[in-house]
Amino acid sequence: MTRLAPARLVLVGLILIAMIRAAPADPGPDSVMIEDLTWPEIKARMEAGATTIIVPTGGTEQNGPHMVLGKHNVIIRYTADAIARRLGKVLVAPVLAYVPEGSWDPPEGHMRFPGSISLPDRVYEGVLESAARSFAAEGFKTVLFLGDSGPNQRPQAAVAQKLDAELKPRGIRVLQVGDYYTHNGQEEWLKSQGFTEQEIGVHAALIDTAQLMAIDPEGVRTALLASSAGNPDGSKNGVIGDPAGATAAIGRKLLELKIEAAVRQIRQEVAAIP
Repeated sequence: MTRLAPARLVLVGLILIAMIRAAPADPGPDSVMIEDLTWPEIKARMEAGATTIIVPTGGTEQNGPHMVLGKHNVIIRYTADAIARRLGKVLVAPVLAYVPEGSWDPPEGHMRFPGSISLPDRVYEGVLESAARSFAAEGFKTVLFLGDSGPNQRPQAAVAQKLDAELKPRGIRVLQVGDYYTHNGQEEWLKSQGFTEQEIGVHAALIDTAQLMAIDPEGVRTALLASSAGNPDGSKNGVIGDPAGATAAIGRKLLELKIEAAVRQIRQEVAAIP
């Protein structure tokens, strides 16, 4: 048996140590969701440049007799994943399912129907701020708020504006991705396809139903679509609009419009960061 001289043993040891240090850290599974990763995997992603994180917000609210309460959460998880992958080097926080949904006393809006959960704006803003500060403390450089529900938008914009002004001197940006919800071209496209404003509606109608059908068809009670048209204030059955014309094909187009709007805004705003 050949024995290595002590000097050679030291040399071999140094080479092995160098090889170990040079080996890239394991980034983990093919997921951008931090809840699917271990902390060393997240650390490896961040060291490779993934210092942007999306904070997606959905909601738990009634969606008429034909659609499940978790609609927003399913949709935003899907779209946030797609947005992160298209941008590259972006991670996604767990979906925030508790958001403002209306007053409790007296019950108003979605709170008139069983199962909805509502947070006051100040509580919701506190959760968003705490999440953003957590990520900033861990080394993330850009925090993006992405909301799938209307009442989420104003509080998110307020928290983003406040934290961005405070943290910008430290090289940390906090931004609200509002175009995803408000300037995504969905209504314009639907009108170009012949749908009326009454059919499109504003809640649990054509847009919401079609999107969920494209992602999670089991979340839609298709046998009830034809009978689930609502009235202008939603008091009839929680629906404002008419979901009868919804299809998965329409949903895929609507989802793509939202994803494109978000990616476009994020690229523009991040590119403008000095």
